[in-house]
Amino acid sequence: MKRIILLFVAIMAFVCNINAQSWNMVVTHKDGTVQVFPASEVKNVTFQTTDKNADQVIIKELYTTGVPYDTDPKKFFQSDKGFILYNNSGEKAVISNLAVGILDPYNAHSAANNWYTANATQPSYVAEGWVPATNGIWYFPDSLVIEPYSQVVVSCMGAVDNTKTYSKSVNYANKDYYTMYDPASGYDNKMYYPTPSEVIPASHYLKAVRFGLGNAWPLSQTSPAFFIFQTKNTTPEDFAKNVDNIVYAPGKAKTPVNAVLKVPTEWILDGVEVYEDTNESTSKKRFGDDVDAGYVVQTYRTGHTVYRNVDADATKKIAGNEGKLVYNYTLGNDPSHIDAEASMKQGAKIVYMDTNNSSNDFHERTQSSLK
Repeated sequence: MKRIILLFVAIMAFVCNINAQSWNMVVTHKDGTVQVFPASEVKNVTFQTTDKNADQVIIKELYTTGVPYDTDPKKFFQSDKGFILYNNSGEKAVISNLAVGILDPYNAHSAANNWYTANATQPSYVAEGWVPATNGIWYFPDSLVIEPYSQVVVSCMGAVDNTKTYSKSVNYANKDYYTMYDPASGYDNKMYYPTPSEVIPASHYLKAVRFGLGNAWPLSQTSPAFFIFQTKNTTPEDFAKNVDNIVYAPGKAKTPVNAVLKVPTEWILDGVEVYEDTNESTSKKRFGDDVDAGYVVQTYRTGHTVYRNVDADATKKIAGNEGKLVYNYTLGNDPSHIDAEASMKQGAKIVYMDTNNSSNDFHERTQSSLK
């Protein structure tokens, strides 16, 4: 089948290039109906894998906090943020039009959160069925395929071996990893976005649409509201470039610095609300309960991450896991006490908690699982 498709594309390219005006493209459907298009009107022919199990893809881990310098513990390196997506099921997941966003305001404890009206217990947009993605979005240019109980690592910046300079940091120089790298979008700060490691293929570069200001995507170091979503009947690029989808926080000037993108809540596949430990009492929720009914607390500038708790019952039920699960987890307060990373190295398949409540689903991990 693959050879037939490639041959068809090659023939179409030949026909369109040699004599586009005098040829027609004939498509015969399974039911026998036929459509005819002048070749001159065909811009491109592509084939897209059918989406499946997109709702099983979750945010497994989010790292934003940075690490101390090796030479001076009072200085901090913070250009090594990243996250891990995970297929939390036993079936292959295929997702087209997958995008990544962060909510306004950037920090949970920001005093400039204008989305709450007087005496309100949740932001005003929750009842309207959308969330305000701020500054810009990133998206996978091609369908993302994740095998059962497998993960995809994405570097948000510094897609190199950062450990060569900062030993406590993360090595993103891996051919299987993805990275946010799109200087043409306006996110071209070379301190944040050095040329990715040569081992990462260009096909693994995420693209961006910037509708705010700044030359770097401002993923909060302390307390992001981070989410993944899938656009419907449009591409992430077209959706984010459509000015009809841009609004501004109440009471703020209608300028690019205050622009946010109205992302329908029903498009969100997963989200995690993060508070900084020292500002937990002054933080406000940005996600509604339909996305994340809780939050997870993290410590700043320590190399800590927020990491999913293991669903012990579901994990133990998987055939073949017996004898492969490693207990006495020491890197965080996971109620299951299962060391997921050590268990996976033993060949175990892990199911993570996914209740749409980060208070139940996540814990603070004292170092990245990529270390």
